Amino acid sequence: MARRVTGESGGSTVVKAARRPEIRLPPLVPYGGGLEPDGDYDGLEFRDADLAGQDGGGARFMDCALAGCALDETRLTRARFLDSVLTAPRGVGTDLAEATLRDVELTDARLGGIQLHGAVLERVVIRGGKIDYLNLRAARLRDVVFDSCVLVEPDFAGARLERVEFTDCAVKGADFNAATLTDVDLRGAASLDIARGVDRLAGAVISPGQLVELAEVFAAELGVRVG
Repeated sequence: MARRVTGESGGSTVVKAARRPEIRLPPLVPYGGGLEPDGDYDGLEFRDADLAGQDGGGARFMDCALAGCALDETRLTRARFLDSVLTAPRGVGTDLAEATLRDVELTDARLGGIQLHGAVLERVVIRGGKIDYLNLRAARLRDVVFDSCVLVEPDFAGARLERVEFTDCAVKGADFNAATLTDVDLRGAASLDIARGVDRLAGAVISPGQLVELAEVFAAELGVRVG
């Protein structure tokens, strides 16, 4: 599927749209335990669980729902979240380095310093909430939608983004240094502030208004002084 948007000049730009997850959770079993390294969690509901500081490295979450869970300093390196829903997670320093998120909905997050470097995100929707200092360095994002959320200093350095959409969200101080973008649609961002890597926006689409707002950043990248 492709999105066709008519610009102010009357022309149109076609961008391949992100494929969104279609999650149909089975009846879930309430789970009151903690996390274990390489644990296997299937068809479970974690509700208001305090998982702070626990080690779930390498764990697999399949057809799971996590609602209102505390994830401060939780270790989930190389964990796999498949066909799962995470609602209102909160925490600082959650470590999801090299994790896999496939067919996942993440809503109303309140997270800071979350580590997703080297991770793989495919058919993921991140909706609502606020994430400070999101580290997606060298990650691979395909069919990802950031919707109505606030991203403060997200780090996409060295990442590969394909069919990624930003819709009604605020992006503050983003770093795209050395990133590779393909069919990335930034036009729907309510605000767009790029701190580094504006030269890597080939493969992205921005609106005429955003071009004006980013003019100073583009000029600085080209070494043009505006006076």
